[in-house]
Amino acid sequence: MIEKIFNLKGNNTNVKTEISSGFITFFAMSYILVVNPAILSAAGIPLDVVFTATVLSSLVGTLILALGANYPIVIAPGMGLNSYFASMVAVTGANYTTLLATCFIAGVIFILLSATRFREALIDAIPNNLKYGISVAIGLFITFLGLKNSGIIVPNDATILSLGKLSNPMAYLTILGIVIILILLVLEIKGAIFIGMFIIALISYFMGLLKIENIFQVPNFNLNVLYNPITESINVFEMGLYGIVFAFLMVTLFDTTGTMIAVANQSGLVKNGKIKKVRQVLLADSVATTVGSLFGTSPTTAYIESSSGVANGGRTGLTSLTTAILVFLSLFLFPLASSLSSVAAITSPALIIIGSFMMENISKIEWNDITESFPAFATILGIPLTGSINDGIAFGFVFYVLLKLVKKQAKEIHILMYVFALLFLIQLIWLHG
Repeated sequence: MIEKIFNLKGNNTNVKTEISSGFITFFAMSYILVVNPAILSAAGIPLDVVFTATVLSSLVGTLILALGANYPIVIAPGMGLNSYFASMVAVTGANYTTLLATCFIAGVIFILLSATRFREALIDAIPNNLKYGISVAIGLFITFLGLKNSGIIVPNDATILSLGKLSNPMAYLTILGIVIILILLVLEIKGAIFIGMFIIALISYFMGLLKIENIFQVPNFNLNVLYNPITESINVFEMGLYGIVFAFLMVTLFDTTGTMIAVANQSGLVKNGKIKKVRQVLLADSVATTVGSLFGTSPTTAYIESSSGVANGGRTGLTSLTTAILVFLSLFLFPLASSLSSVAAITSPALIIIGSFMMENISKIEWNDITESFPAFATILGIPLTGSINDGIAFGFVFYVLLKLVKKQAKEIHILMYVFALLFLIQLIWLHG
């Protein structure tokens, strides 16, 4: 039954690999179950409400991907988007329900775009070299996150960044985790990343770094919609919050697109330069964003941590279904999930090693053509250095169109690349000018 639903043999995988990959993805992305409520509760939304909304939005989006697209990708509220939401509550002085309505409007527009061929056409319009650049850039980005979270890399006023204190337990346990996982990978042991994470979790527990005081907690099943979407949407237009709607729409649009391209390339879901079942993936994110906004969370996005499960061999929706089940169970296991995600040394080794896997696509970039290579290079630098997938892609789009026009190769540029390069330029000037 499971074989037929997910076509495991056709995707060269099996139940054991898919389920272990789902566990790995869950532990890699579970931090959002703690971090998202912490950020949004600071904007006034009740903590328990945000936690439930975080789980609900992730469930909705991930189940659509698992059962509708058969993709090993997970959806959850996006980091960066939640911080932007909280800052806009402070800047505009608007009630958090009005800001949630901006997310709702962006989600509805997102659904309309995803239900048509527009967004699918956009993905097809992105040149292959930019797609490779996006994949490499996100690999560097998650590697940097792993190094930063573990304290291996720290801020330095003189050199911007420098090597942290390796005597710090989080740093040396992360290095130990990397070594363990690499040895297991060299020995071609299945589930190497998951096994490595489990070993570090055990060591952390006995060292007193991983504190598990409670495991179970009765969840809050209050699923009342927080506000009237029609009334609050009217408030959005009366207050002129169009820019916030546009920002949420653009970031979710390209964060998910960038992540999808990266994970699809990594998992072999790109055939003849095109991603299979694109529309279902896009609808999953847009529906999750809309649902999440009604119950109390900022927009969702496809999670780059999905690549951790793919690196373990996950190739189908059974991986994401497993993660979705664990996300649901986390309603009851919130204290445990909180404890595991609080120890950076457990998840950081996976992020760093996965980042190295994603460097593969750098060899596919046409480095001998400056009109193709520099936009990819700008994206590769832009995403990790700005900490924004959206901004990094913006640099790539703008430089691609500019250089092609200078070289009189306008016919090689898809019309949608012109449109979004202009929109990205406006966004960069408006948000960062």
